[in-house]
Amino acid sequence: MNAINFFRNAFRGRKLATVGFIWLCLVVISAIAAPLIAPYDPLEIDPVARLLEPGWLNLFGTDHFGRDTFSRAIYGARMTVLIGVGSVLVALTFGGLIGMMSAYFTRLGHVLMRGVDVLMAFPALLMALVLITLLERSVFNTILVIGIVYATTTARILYGMTLKLKGEVFVDAAICSGAGHRSILFKHILPNLISPLLVQASFIFAFAQLQAAALDFLGLGLPPEVPSWGNMLSEERIYVTRAPWLLIYPGLLIVISVFSMNLVGDALRDSIDPRFKDDIAGV
Repeated sequence: MNAINFFRNAFRGRKLATVGFIWLCLVVISAIAAPLIAPYDPLEIDPVARLLEPGWLNLFGTDHFGRDTFSRAIYGARMTVLIGVGSVLVALTFGGLIGMMSAYFTRLGHVLMRGVDVLMAFPALLMALVLITLLERSVFNTILVIGIVYATTTARILYGMTLKLKGEVFVDAAICSGAGHRSILFKHILPNLISPLLVQASFIFAFAQLQAAALDFLGLGLPPEVPSWGNMLSEERIYVTRAPWLLIYPGLLIVISVFSMNLVGDALRDSIDPRFKDDIAGV
């Protein structure tokens, strides 16, 4: 089954998941074409236009610096996509390698997986706060910290799956044919992990948005000059009674994006694991 047929089957009969997928496509398009879509410079300050209500000239109103909130939201989509994709790559790379290596090399696994268990004992946000306080605020460090946080769950998932695949007949056949450890891991076991990795990536992408917004809200995530939905919430929270739209719009964007990504992840998971199909086929 090729990729097109896989996605087509995954979203067939799932109206909400399809809407979620369309929304995510719009977010990606906004991120790529932000300079073309945004009507104003997101960093342009206009003291005369402070805290304007939403209208035709400023669809989402303006903030306390007179910056156009809609333009900042469009550019914030860039951070959403960048942090989501970056966190997924970090988590799958480090977590995938740790999980596969731990399952394949048993002695090494006893050491690595005990370390993973210790890290998983900490709440995700708490561990992210500890790591980010050791680093300076930047886009790269935010991606690195969130990726490391979710690398633990990825490692645990792939550890169990690799243990199961390790005992399959095709692995025994590869060993008998003289294949080396690297060949067995990356040519025989890894291809069978692509589907669960895809599902795991969708959920990491969703939760990365929540973690990034939480870090931004606490003043420990992206630099304040970087337009992001979390920074917009953090900067404008003191105006919640005077200009509530400044929090409503970025808050809704975060909620809808995370919800949409979870719907897409559920659709992909159910397409891969038929045990879930009959229960929520119409979602």
